[in-house]
Formats: sequence, structure tokens, C-alpha cells
Amino acid sequence: MRILIADDHELLRDVLRSYLEAEGGFAVDTVADLPQALAAIAAATPPYDLVVLDFGMPGMDGYAGLEKALAASFGRPVALMSGLAPHDVAERVLACGAAGYLPKTLPARSLVNAIRFMAAGETYMPIDLHRPARSPAGESGLSPRERQVLAGLCAGQANKEIARDLDLREPTIKLHVKLICRKLGAKNRTQAAMIARERALV
Repeated sequence: MRILIADDHELLRDVLRSYLEAEGGFAVDTVADLPQALAAIAAATPPYDLVVLDFGMPGMDGYAGLEKALAASFGRPVALMSGLAPHDVAERVLACGAAGYLPKTLPARSLVNAIRFMAAGETYMPIDLHRPARSPAGESGLSPRERQVLAGLCAGQANKEIARDLDLREPTIKLHVKLICRKLGAKNRTQAAMIARERALV
């Protein structure tokens, strides 16, 4: 997998590259700002499997830099990385079309797994940035896709079966199940299905 890491902190760039290259299967390029990142994206042959941008590096100008990188990548995954991890920023990053949001506080192993996950075409955001989104009326805050996955849970389907029915990857279903459990306050998939039936969510 070809990865581009764009961050203005040289030490962080070197550490990330070392972690990824030690894993094997990664070819990593690094740059220090957005203009260099856009130039690298344009020149890359073959294209990068994933571009990771630091939210606060020179040239980013907030979300404008992310949007420029997404446009330059022609559909290839672009993720944002930051030393801060406020919930609203993470949600907006995904709403812009990014492949994910990486807090720099992630453990090295989790960071590598997240990068591999996004480079494979999936979406990543740490589970602890997902908060229950309940309204005073008691709504679940589940997305339409999460409701589809929840319907599979209520039908007693395994992740593999839900993935096949929804034409998604099994790791994606696993992530959805974790988010569903968190939003519903369930300890496991069985309890999530019970809560869904009680509240008539599906």
C-alpha cells in the first residue's frame, strides 16, 4: 500500500513511517505542508492508497485543505489527523467525505490498523468519539445504515451474513455493531437487539 503522510512535525512523520514500514506492505512518503501534499498527490504513479493530512499544518486553512486534497485524489481515500479530538470536528471530517479521523493520541498498533483499514476503502473514527445522540423524545440517534445492521442483529444474523446482504465488508459491520451498542447503551449485540425490539427501532 502506498501512503502519504503530511504533517509539519518531522519527528511525528518519521515515527509514523517507521511504524508502518516495520509492519511490512507499506510504502510511505512524507511531506511537511498542504502544497507539498497536493503536489505529491498529483505526481503519484500509481496513486496513493491513502493520504493522511495533519489538521493544523501550514496551508490547511481548516476544512478547505481537506476538500482540496479530496478533489485532487479523485476518489482515493484521504484522512485527517490531529492532536485534538473534539467530537464535532471528527463528525464534520467524515461529513466532508474523508476516510476517517485519527487522533494523534492513538496507540501505535491502533494507528497502523486504522491506516490499513482506511487504505482498504473503509471509514474509521475511534469508538470513543461516537456519543449517544438521544433526543428528549428518546430517539436512538442511529444512522440509516446502522438501522439496517441492527435489523440484521434482530434477525439473528452473523456479521458475515449482514455484510453479504448489505454488500459491505465484514470489518465494517463489526464497527457498526460497536457503534450501535454504544449508542443504545447495550453491552453486546444480543442486548442491542433486545433494546431495538423494546423501542421498536426496526
